Amino acid sequence: MRITLKDGSVKEYDGSRSIIQVARDLSEGLGRMACVGEVNGETMDLRTVLSQDCSLNILTAREEKGLAALRHSASHVMAQAVKRLYPEAKLAIGPSIADGFYYDIDFAEPIAAEDMEKIEAEMKKIVKEALPIERFTLPREEAIAFMKEKGEPYKVELIEDLPMGEEISFYRQGEFTDLCAGPHLMSTKDVGKAYKLTSIAGAYWRGDEHNKMLTRLYATAFSRKEELDAYLTMMEEAKKRDHRKLGRELGLFMMHEAGPGFPFFLPAGMVLKNTLLDYWREIHKKAGYVEIATPVILSRSLWETSGHWDHYKNNMYTTLIDEQDYAVKPMNCPGGILVYASEPRSYRDLPIRMGELGLVHRHEKSGQLHGLMRVRCFTQDDAHIFMMPEQIKEEIMGVAKLIHEVYTLFGFQYHVELSTRPEDSMGSDEDWNMATEGLRSALDELGLDYVVNEGDGAFYGPKIDFHLVDAIGRTWQCGTIQLDFQLPQRFELEYIGADGEKHRPIMIHRVAFGSIERFIGILIEHFAGAFPTWLAPVQVKVLPISDKFLDYGQKVKDKLEEAGIRAELDVRSEKIGYKIREAQMKKIPYMLVVGQKEEEEGVVAVRSRFLGDEGQKSLEDFIAGVKAEIASKEIRAKDKES
Repeated sequence: MRITLKDGSVKEYDGSRSIIQVARDLSEGLGRMACVGEVNGETMDLRTVLSQDCSLNILTAREEKGLAALRHSASHVMAQAVKRLYPEAKLAIGPSIADGFYYDIDFAEPIAAEDMEKIEAEMKKIVKEALPIERFTLPREEAIAFMKEKGEPYKVELIEDLPMGEEISFYRQGEFTDLCAGPHLMSTKDVGKAYKLTSIAGAYWRGDEHNKMLTRLYATAFSRKEELDAYLTMMEEAKKRDHRKLGRELGLFMMHEAGPGFPFFLPAGMVLKNTLLDYWREIHKKAGYVEIATPVILSRSLWETSGHWDHYKNNMYTTLIDEQDYAVKPMNCPGGILVYASEPRSYRDLPIRMGELGLVHRHEKSGQLHGLMRVRCFTQDDAHIFMMPEQIKEEIMGVAKLIHEVYTLFGFQYHVELSTRPEDSMGSDEDWNMATEGLRSALDELGLDYVVNEGDGAFYGPKIDFHLVDAIGRTWQCGTIQLDFQLPQRFELEYIGADGEKHRPIMIHRVAFGSIERFIGILIEHFAGAFPTWLAPVQVKVLPISDKFLDYGQKVKDKLEEAGIRAELDVRSEKIGYKIREAQMKKIPYMLVVGQKEEEEGVVAVRSRFLGDEGQKSLEDFIAGVKAEIASKEIRAKDKES
């Protein structure tokens, strides 16, 4: 048997070998650190026996799939600890997720945050016991009977929903056995010591609000304690930056039970939102886009043609008008297509770049709503580009440059993924090859590093996704560029080519911000509410030392506003120290303190979020400096006071 390793070297064996045996044969250290194996590209359990020629990549917790196996094993340790402490608890599911793992559990009595310490202590015992983790399978009926005997109704339901003939596997560690496809580590000892229960939440069984509410225990695990400590520090920082908390404190937005998932923007929040939209319009005008607006409600027949009625209806809000079905739009693209189709088009007109700040509505489950990050209505900064095949590369490059400009303005690093044709795709091989190569060559020519996600494209075309990284290292998927052959075909779009014949255009769907609401949530957390001056809802706060200087303060405020600077005057009869502290809490970029000396000399005493006390300046010099900062959209060095 010949086993080809990641570095291209080949190991030969006379007989069969398990993946863990190969790992130990390569080195004792690798044998200790191994989590899973990748055999011919497929992730497999370390117990898997290899009996024929193959390629093998042995993964540790330093790789994503290896870390996922460690976390999945840790979720079983957590479930075992729960069953020891709460024997009547019923287990549901316990997968690994992007930043850890969770387990949904039906407890007989509610548990509280303090119970997590007891569960962690029991997990420590289980890890120390170094219980071997053993895999076995059962036929379907035996598997159902096995879980019924254990009193695990959720596991029984899961087995009953599996396709007939599916292999049903279990993992045993000591007295605990769980239904699981794996893969898992070799022993509970291998989970190590770097794990932590992080929070408790409610979760409906199978995400359906009509089902029972279960308790979801969130946790995380790493291979080293240093990584866990860094993660927990980041999570503490994330709590301080929570956009829901800062949104209330800074008066940006609110949520109300009268409209769950439908955000209310407050005056300061509207200033922030409109400033972003003004910037959006500015850069799109420069890039040759025209702006359109399409109706929020359109007929069922349109959504049937687009395919949304069949594939997306459960997420759409519908209504009856004149006894006909209509839908509130979940996406802007069909409206943009009708605009394109409203008049004859020539090859000389292409490309046509149509931007739309369209309000869309999608029905999200109540348990998935989360501040501005997951809402039921939002403004999507869509654009649809209609073009000829030979224009694909140039248009993709133009969009990528625009998205780059947006993200770098806000100080975001980002990485790019190219997603290719999925199995359930529509369209010809020729179309897909042309589109994929158009995306790939555009990325190559721009010199952008990217990862290829084979088979992860949309059913109608390949796509490029932009994942931005915020100030504390979290990743958000916002920008996307998607090529679409299907909607132009469904709507029979045409243009007259240079040959005088009718041709079908190709369509790009793209967003830069994505959801404006979600992007605002990301910005709040990225800047911890301390927005750069050009974005800040209030850019300058005028603070009179006492009521005697209110008139001078008003004159200063008036001159600031005449210069286009957003300013407020604090008219309260409070001590100046209190006013300064409150302005700092509101994360105002600049404070102008005015008293007798300032009024007599016609100056202002400047305090900033960036440098603290900046001393006295003439109002003209101050205004000139702030206007230059706003015009350049500068992000200044880390705040001194915020």
